[in-house]
Amino acid sequence: MNTSLSEESITLQRAAHELMYLGTDGSPVYSDELSRRNGEVYRLTTALYSSLAKGATTEEQANVCLALLMGYSASFIDHGEKQEHVQQVLNRCWDILNELPVSLLKLRLLTACYGEVFDEPLADEARKIISSWNGSSLTAEQREAIEEFQNVVANPYPWEEVDE
Repeated sequence: MNTSLSEESITLQRAAHELMYLGTDGSPVYSDELSRRNGEVYRLTTALYSSLAKGATTEEQANVCLALLMGYSASFIDHGEKQEHVQQVLNRCWDILNELPVSLLKLRLLTACYGEVFDEPLADEARKIISSWNGSSLTAEQREAIEEFQNVVANPYPWEEVDE
């Protein structure tokens, strides 16, 4: 991945992750900090999306798509374009997922896609990746990705109807 595109993708992934998990460690969340981080994630997401950068390899494309999906998911700013942009990113993901080898990146992209569409074949493929790994020798990144996948599967709150 060219350095600039790689840096943009990783920066957005980190910022989105930090925003999504802000306060989950028990620390207080202040409105100005939440607003600042949300604005930063939105700015990074918009910049990466607007650059039309896709990446030269399947892995590069997957990292860009993952960063965009994470950014759109984490940020609550929407000027009316968000769902269209998410759908365009998802459309890119379908081809990428077919080419991407079994890896941590593929699990993370499957999780992000599943979190948008809640399509069970995506979850099934993620489960196959997880079951192919040796549970006793998982890396910290693999454990975190598995936990995030399990959280998305267990909490599909955007699509649940609440009976009152």
